[in-house]
Amino acid sequence: MDCFKLTYLLLFITLPLSAQNIIVKTNQRDSVLVKLDEVVLSANEILGSKFQARNRTGAAYYISPKELKKFDYTDINRVLRTVPGVSVYEEDGFGLRPNISLRGTSPERSAKITLMEDGVLIAPAPYSAPAAYYFPSVARMQAVEILKGSSQVQYGPFTTGGAINMLSLPIPEAFQASISGGYGSFNSSRIHAKLGDARERFGYAIEYLNFSSNGFKDLDSGGDTGFDKNDLVAKFRINTNPEARLPQSFVLKFQYSDEVSDETYLGLTDSDFASSPFRRYAASQRDQMTNDHLQFTGTHTFRFNDYFSLSTTAYYNKFSRNWYKLDGVSLNGQREGLSGILASPELFPEYFNLIIGNSDAASDALLVKANNRDYVSTGIQTKFDYHWKGAETFHDIEIGLRYHYDEEDRFQWVDAYGITNGIMELTTAGTPGTDANRISDARAFSSYALYKLKYKELTLTPGIRYESIRLGRRNFGSNDVDRTGIDLSTRENRVNVFIPGIGFNYNFENISLFGGVHKGFSPPTSREGEQAEESINLELGTRFSFWGISGELIGFFNDYSNLLGSDLAATGGTGSLEQFNAGAVNVSGLELLLNYNLLQNDPDFELPVTFAYTFTDTEFQNSFGSEEDLWGEVVSGDELPYIAKHQFNASFSLEHKMFDINLSGRYNGQFRTEAGSGSIPDEEKVASNFVIDLSGRYRLTQNLGLTANVLNLTDEKYAVARVPAGLRPGLPFNASIGVMLTY
Repeated sequence: MDCFKLTYLLLFITLPLSAQNIIVKTNQRDSVLVKLDEVVLSANEILGSKFQARNRTGAAYYISPKELKKFDYTDINRVLRTVPGVSVYEEDGFGLRPNISLRGTSPERSAKITLMEDGVLIAPAPYSAPAAYYFPSVARMQAVEILKGSSQVQYGPFTTGGAINMLSLPIPEAFQASISGGYGSFNSSRIHAKLGDARERFGYAIEYLNFSSNGFKDLDSGGDTGFDKNDLVAKFRINTNPEARLPQSFVLKFQYSDEVSDETYLGLTDSDFASSPFRRYAASQRDQMTNDHLQFTGTHTFRFNDYFSLSTTAYYNKFSRNWYKLDGVSLNGQREGLSGILASPELFPEYFNLIIGNSDAASDALLVKANNRDYVSTGIQTKFDYHWKGAETFHDIEIGLRYHYDEEDRFQWVDAYGITNGIMELTTAGTPGTDANRISDARAFSSYALYKLKYKELTLTPGIRYESIRLGRRNFGSNDVDRTGIDLSTRENRVNVFIPGIGFNYNFENISLFGGVHKGFSPPTSREGEQAEESINLELGTRFSFWGISGELIGFFNDYSNLLGSDLAATGGTGSLEQFNAGAVNVSGLELLLNYNLLQNDPDFELPVTFAYTFTDTEFQNSFGSEEDLWGEVVSGDELPYIAKHQFNASFSLEHKMFDINLSGRYNGQFRTEAGSGSIPDEEKVASNFVIDLSGRYRLTQNLGLTANVLNLTDEKYAVARVPAGLRPGLPFNASIGVMLTY
């Protein structure tokens, strides 16, 4: 370990550091089987607490503010590793564009799960182009809610694996202000400021976040390989007097973010990764992602009485991005893709030498594509809730409606470069619109109805969702960059589907039994006649609390009748977003969560221990395909790629009102990068890894605290993916220290 790492470890040991929160004993609201009256959630929340998650009629998990503050991650991948049933594979080491799977759904660009912020769809174009090239900054989130199984039938359009809802900074009940800053490895820095207040009829909250890094990869030609991201959120609320006969409130939210990241799709060959895993080839020196995101939402809440409420949200999201990156190599008029070159460099030595800068080419050898796209996602949604009580019963009816429109506008081009002595020079500038020049759009009407019945210890929640979707595409062609329509081609696809589900929960003295069955659904593309992805999903589980140990054990089974795969450039495809039928697939698994406080009887200290384990088994039920399909040649019995069979996370925290120290270790099992069975060939495998993170916080005064974080404590060198092209490394040893001031 070099002096740099030793210095950070010594700082960590001498400042077992901590910032803002006084540690308190876990309250009853978060216990497993405590019986409480129904609580009223705000319009943007789904769960609102661990108690609600643990008493739902389906699997759900609530990552609380306290949990988020332990490590104060900026990487959503690291946050979600603690949740059973969630699989991720990393790409850039910083979590800028995560690949998330819930219960075996395809993880690529998190395109097969329902993503929300404050209850509003947040993917760039959730129906027409759901690949999440934008993902909200988890460092500014108050909590994260994860729903799986029958507990998420209200949330769509993707209902197979589940939904993730990110909860942003709430408007406080009284004046609050804080500012924090940190600095660490790779010239990484963070500034985070929050301000808010509330009066009887008015409230506001404002938040600014910047985090950046020079990057941990070494570019052959020199230069940064990191990123710089800004995020601003403002909320304003007006409301009636709390004692008004008909209480109402209106909350206006504004969010803006921008990002510049020197990221690439170009990875490494196996031999280069083994010798120098953090190398970046010379041909990626011009690669850069620029994007900005804008959101407006307005939420009106109307409470007629103690039993009847109505909330309505109008929303508008705009996302613009241009990922300018190496897309191919051309020699003597013959173009080769990056994946093929890196997979077999011995078959393409002239092409590979250009990529690594060992050969010169005067002109037009390196093809850099400007993946220039604009997205709009807008709509209005309303939720009606009515509940009443009987002698031994509780009834709740929830009805939701949403009209939604989204679109993706592609206006792309390819620039050609020469390379001399490892330095690239533009030789032929492309014309915008000549690579892709099309608009994909979707109009969707969604509705659902959910009925909750509580009778003594039994809870039943039958529900049904309806989706009516029209998907379209207008392709103007590469010869009509002015979009006059002379070469216009169009296509359209329509889907109307009912998505039923039912769940139950039964409480015994220290244990509960829950389960459910629901229909899984994922929309198709605009290609006429293409069928939607459908499945039948079952789960059965138990939650328990014995001798201070609490937890849950859940089994699930997803029976796909028509699994759809997507042609994404992020997975080594062409990036057309066309979907293809993978037929019948079975996905089954086991989720285990255990919690125990080793010092539960100590008045001053707590030592909570958490263990989470996920087992996932996948199997194609039919043979299909060819070498040209993204799945490859599939034989019945093959496993799905990109899904680890085994993964677990263990965490320990020593908590005191003045400080806390946190240790988290996560194991991610090996996984395939192509469909197959039996032992995994080395060239189709991402090996398992075990990574340990350490954090500490120390409260110097009531308003001043210190923080320290060490990510990848043992400096594990490991691969995280073979896509988009070649092997990619995970984040190496990364240490940071910080300070926080609160008022």
